[in-house]
Amino acid sequence: MFAQKKLPIIKATSQMVDIRDGETFTKAAWKISPELKPDIYTTSNENKRVTFYTDIDSISYKIKPNKTYSFIILLNNKDSAYTQIKYKPGYLKLLKYAKKYNFSDNRSINKFTYKSMDNPDLKLLRDNFKLDSIAGTGNEISKFINLLYWVHNTFSYDGSKEVPQFNGMADLMTKCLENRSTLHCGALTWVLNDCYSAMGYKSRQVVCLPKDSTDFECHSIVTVYSNTLNKWLWIDPTNCAYVMNESGELLSIAEVRDRLVNDKPLILNPDANVNRKYSVVKENYLYNYMAKNLYAFQCFSEPDGESISNLLLPIEYKGIFPRTAENKPKCTNNPNVFWARPN
Repeated sequence: MFAQKKLPIIKATSQMVDIRDGETFTKAAWKISPELKPDIYTTSNENKRVTFYTDIDSISYKIKPNKTYSFIILLNNKDSAYTQIKYKPGYLKLLKYAKKYNFSDNRSINKFTYKSMDNPDLKLLRDNFKLDSIAGTGNEISKFINLLYWVHNTFSYDGSKEVPQFNGMADLMTKCLENRSTLHCGALTWVLNDCYSAMGYKSRQVVCLPKDSTDFECHSIVTVYSNTLNKWLWIDPTNCAYVMNESGELLSIAEVRDRLVNDKPLILNPDANVNRKYSVVKENYLYNYMAKNLYAFQCFSEPDGESISNLLLPIEYKGIFPRTAENKPKCTNNPNVFWARPN
């Protein structure tokens, strides 16, 4: 392909290239690699310029979707690096493509069930960890947040390690404290979910899924039902995060997704963090990482565990969602069914 076209040539004597992608300028963002044919740079900045700066030359293109920009970087007047710039939609753009649901979808889904606070395991959990004191005597929302902070500050996150063997949630939590064991995002939601259930609240683990079946980094958060606000709420124990509108009202997962695709304001609690070491930045957390993972949602039924689940998909997705196939979930395109008020 390159041999058949007379391509623009820029020169370089250093292997490192600076790149301005839209408004973002990054030094040493690119290493010239003549062995790759072509070496492809992708951008999600539509209708904006991408400029490559070598140590002695530059080239710039205004990026359009469905168009490829090819050129040669000649290194030390000897090695030709065949280079391309391609447009690839960002995660938020892909989420906007998938915004449509079918509110008339009347397919039945599995019934969501919830543990009673009188469940012996939950009573043990409530008593052993003094959850009444941790939740406090404030209103419902303050209790939700107090329990979120306690779980986040008590149990450390590590997504690369397996969960210790355990017999009941109280046993898992005790082992983590005694052995300084860490929990992945799914296990942190198990802990917080059971803490909410032990206090009498309806709560679910929500597995937030990307569209890309080759991307195995999904994210689990908790949704707890607020009788005060008459809706499910977004609660993320890994990032100690909840999301609000411009009036400071806590939002549901469905509301956050809708506000992302419709460019409405979102406010992240300012003390969101990972392991009390790293601050969570709203732009990266909501508009990049969670925009990727808000494509589809899977919820498992309690107390039946992972044998029974439901899946919410946008109408653009056809067929079986690969990563959920083994659980054989019942699917719906209707968010009103999936996020219905608990019985």
